[in-house]
Amino acid sequence: MYSTYIFDLDGTLLDTLDDLAASVNDALRQYDMPEHSVDAVRHFVGNGVRLLMERAVPGGASHPQFEEVFAAFRRHYMAHAQDTTKPYTGIPQVLSALRARGCRVAVVSNKMMAATQELCRHFFPNTVEVAIGEDEASGIRKKPAPDTVDAALKALGVGRENAVYVGDSDVDIATARHAGLPCISVLWGFRDRSFLLNHGATTFITRPDELLQL
Repeated sequence: MYSTYIFDLDGTLLDTLDDLAASVNDALRQYDMPEHSVDAVRHFVGNGVRLLMERAVPGGASHPQFEEVFAAFRRHYMAHAQDTTKPYTGIPQVLSALRARGCRVAVVSNKMMAATQELCRHFFPNTVEVAIGEDEASGIRKKPAPDTVDAALKALGVGRENAVYVGDSDVDIATARHAGLPCISVLWGFRDRSFLLNHGATTFITRPDELLQL
């Protein structure tokens, strides 16, 4: 049994895809750019919102209006991040069970810091002890660098011993590896088993309650 759980947020604890896609397309629509399907946006996420928008905007960051579109996305998402977002079935109960066992729980995300912390306060107020989002301005590099994990462990006041990383993407697998932690890959998120296997996944779960049996 692990004693510390470091979770990814989008695609692992929360189904955020529809709200992300709505904000992407709202920003694109304002600047008469082609919109994307929800499934296309699924493949854009994982490396932070700036890269998400670089993938969504024609020409990426080189587009002359990129910064304006990116700002429009950020404004819309901060106002609408909870429109349809919800925890995956069983997640709140599993987090409560882990805390009841005395386990420590943190979230690390490439999502904007303010959005990460607000979503965790809203959905997991009594279970997620530390929530760290994108904070490169403070010198904390985005995943797959280990910085957010290191910051979370420091904030919890624990070491790497008996800690595990739980996520749904290739970025999460690499983050765990760089942080020196075992990785559990979930199969209800934004990437499928074959994709994860191709990116080095070794341990899978198909339901949140399987975490309580590992």
